[in-house]
Amino acid sequence: MARARTGVRALGAVLAVVLGASLAGCSSTGGKRAEDARKAQAAAGKAAVNTPRWTFAMVTHSGDGDTFWDIVQNGAEQAAAKDNINLLYAHSDEGQQQAQLVDSYISKKVDGLIVTLAKPEAMKAVVAKATRAGIPVITVNSGSEQSKAYGALTHIGQDETIAGEAVGDELDARGRKKALCVLHEQGNVGHEQRCAGAKKTFDGEMQNLYVDGTNMPDVQASIEAKLQTDQSLDAVVTLGAPFADAAVQAKEDAGSEAEIDTFDLNARVAEGLRQGSLGFAVDQQPYLQGYQAVDLLWLYRYNADVLGGGRPVLTGPQIITEKDAAELQEYTERGTR
Repeated sequence: MARARTGVRALGAVLAVVLGASLAGCSSTGGKRAEDARKAQAAAGKAAVNTPRWTFAMVTHSGDGDTFWDIVQNGAEQAAAKDNINLLYAHSDEGQQQAQLVDSYISKKVDGLIVTLAKPEAMKAVVAKATRAGIPVITVNSGSEQSKAYGALTHIGQDETIAGEAVGDELDARGRKKALCVLHEQGNVGHEQRCAGAKKTFDGEMQNLYVDGTNMPDVQASIEAKLQTDQSLDAVVTLGAPFADAAVQAKEDAGSEAEIDTFDLNARVAEGLRQGSLGFAVDQQPYLQGYQAVDLLWLYRYNADVLGGGRPVLTGPQIITEKDAAELQEYTERGTR
C-alpha cells in the first residue's frame, strides 16, 4: 500500500510540473479570461464544452425521501450541466424494479449508464446487457467488489468494509464497549459489509439490529426497545443520515447514555455534531460520487478516458466530528455535502 501511495504522489508531482509548464506558456491574462468565462457558464447552468448533447441515465437503489440520494443527484446534475449532458434519473429500493428501470434506458439507447449495485445479483444480467449493447456503465456507491466483473468501466464510492473498520477504530478510540449497528435495508450487501467491518476492528461487542427503513416510527421504536432492555449499550451506529435523528430520539426516550454515531452526512447531522447530540459521522462525499460519475462518463465518450486502473475510485471514508461540523455546515445546507 505504501508503494502505491508513493506512486500516486510521484505521478501527481509529474502532472503538476507538466501543468505548470503549460500554464507558463500561456498568457496569464488570456488564461484568466477563459477561466472566468467557464465559471460564469457553470454559474448560469450552461455547458462549458461543445461536445454533442449525450444522454446519460442514473438509476440508484434509493428509497423515497432519502436525502442522501438528493445529494448524489445534485452532484450528477451539476456535472451534467457543465458537460452538456441530458441526465435522466430514476430509483427503486427493490432490486428487480431497479433492474427494470435500467432495462428501459437500454431500450432508449442512452449514451451512458450510472447504476448502484446494492443488490448485485438482481442487477448482474441487466448490466451485462448494457455492455453488450455498447453502452458504457459506471457503478457508484454500492458494488465495488462486483463492478469490474460485471463489465463496468470503474466504480466510484467508498469501500464499505474499510468504512466499517474505520468505525470500529473510532469507537475504540472513544472508549466504547458495546455497540448496536442498525441496518435499515435488508439485502443491501454494503450495509452488511459496514457492520461486519466495524465488528472486525471494534475491541468491544457489536450487535446488529435490523429495522424497516421505510417506517421511521418503527426504526425509532426498535432502537428504543433495544436500549431499554440493554442498558450496557454505550454506542448506536446508524447506516444513513436520516436515521440518526430517530436514534437520538430513541436514546432520549429510553433514558440511555449511549453515544449516537452515523454513516453519511447532511445538514441535520452537521448540526447534531456541532451541538453534541451525535458523536461522529462517516462521510463518503455523495455529491462527489454523482459528479464524478457523470464527468467520467463524459470523459470516456469524449476521449476514452478511464480512471481507477481497474480499482475503485474512493470518495471515503472520512470521520467527521464536532471540530469539523462548523466548516462543513455551509455545504450541507446547500445540499453538496
